[in-house]
Amino acid sequence: MPRTARVKSKTKIYHIMFRGNELRDIFLDVEDKKRFLHLLYEKATDEGFTIYAYCLMNNHVHILLTGEHESLGRLVKRINTSYVYYFNQKWDRVGHLFHDRYKSQPVETDAHLLAAVRYIHNNPVKAGMVNSPLEYQWSSYRNYVVYPQGCCSCLDPSFILMMFADDIYESKKQFILFSRQQETEPITFMDVEEHEKEDKDILGEAAAEAFVKRFLKMKRVEWECLNKKGYEKIRRELIVELRSRSNLSIRQIASVLGVNRGIVQRVKV
Repeated sequence: MPRTARVKSKTKIYHIMFRGNELRDIFLDVEDKKRFLHLLYEKATDEGFTIYAYCLMNNHVHILLTGEHESLGRLVKRINTSYVYYFNQKWDRVGHLFHDRYKSQPVETDAHLLAAVRYIHNNPVKAGMVNSPLEYQWSSYRNYVVYPQGCCSCLDPSFILMMFADDIYESKKQFILFSRQQETEPITFMDVEEHEKEDKDILGEAAAEAFVKRFLKMKRVEWECLNKKGYEKIRRELIVELRSRSNLSIRQIASVLGVNRGIVQRVKV
């Protein structure tokens, strides 16, 4: 079956996302994230792209950028090829690191642009990793509210900030308030509804149990720990993946994990 052609953005702005193959982490330590950011900045500069926002999660990456459509695939390929070579050499592994090809979504309106920035920066908050995007080191949020001049020539928070106010201090204030608001625009982001439709790859309880075993082995956590205090973050992460990627009901997921149904139901996806 031929792949669907990517949609070209009239504004030249794109929200792209790629994630680890089989839910594997693509960053295993701080140095991995530093290397990825170095490659992102270097290759984006080489290809003439400007970055508006990014967020590095453990097993996926969101980037909001602007540049020529024809260069987008080449940019991602250069970043991924260099990073996979580094990662495999460092961790003595072989094979694919990223899942299939990257996802891309054209951003055509100011409302979509601002919502995408907010969505990307709030990824770690939604995942329960931090209470505020300011607490998370591996996104561009701090470049907006702490040092809005950016950390390299290809990262430009000022373009977004000036959409709130001409005065830099007022724009930062308005940006922070905006970042705390709930989504009001009917925009579907790639790793929520749209991603769910494309990636229902855990079909049935047996497949879910096999997935849980792989997940816990990767995290070095025993199955019985899922009900113990101190493992809430791991449990939440696992529930999010099962609700997003499987065709199981909340009751079935609770049964597979051996947890209360209410715990599964309370996790937002």
